[in-house]
Amino acid sequence: MSLFRKIFGTGNDASDEESQSEFNNAPSSFSLLPVDEKFTYNFKKNGGKFLYCENLNEVKDQFLNILEENDWFECEALCYEPKLYSMLDENKLHYDKPVNPKFLFASCENLIADEGSVLFSSNQIKQNKPNDLPNNIIILATTSQILEAKSDGLRVIKKKYEKDYPTNITTIKYFEKAKDEDFLQYGSTAKNLYLLLLEDL
Repeated sequence: MSLFRKIFGTGNDASDEESQSEFNNAPSSFSLLPVDEKFTYNFKKNGGKFLYCENLNEVKDQFLNILEENDWFECEALCYEPKLYSMLDENKLHYDKPVNPKFLFASCENLIADEGSVLFSSNQIKQNKPNDLPNNIIILATTSQILEAKSDGLRVIKKKYEKDYPTNITTIKYFEKAKDEDFLQYGSTAKNLYLLLLEDL
């Protein structure tokens, strides 16, 4: 989808600069924007870093780029989802009872457009509070997971898990330390968050 490539870029610096200037000022008709553009704007405003991927090979390449950028090879990672273990195995990352994990690797329940946040449940983070998680987080999500509001995300969770309803439903919204003390961020720890966004629409 060329719209997403235009918004998200391909992970290179030039496209990142273009999209930064594109979203520096919120459009006056912000509420009328499509949900994906709204998420993009708010996620970037919160300090999140994302890499748009058209297929699984691009996901693996971008994951490798993140590891290279942070020198996270052969380190410990926190991951509770067996479906993600293969990517950790391919890169020789240790995830079996990590003592000092460098990052959390997880999927998410949904991406919330109106606040640019990531919605998690016990399926991704068990019973950990956001403050208990590593400071670095890599999220693998799909474009179909972008929803307008948190209430939409809760509705989707309710529909998706009819019997084994997850607990510990929470969002992470701040991805960089506030330059000025902001009372809205009081009590929340900023996370260095990378979003690998896979096109599935």
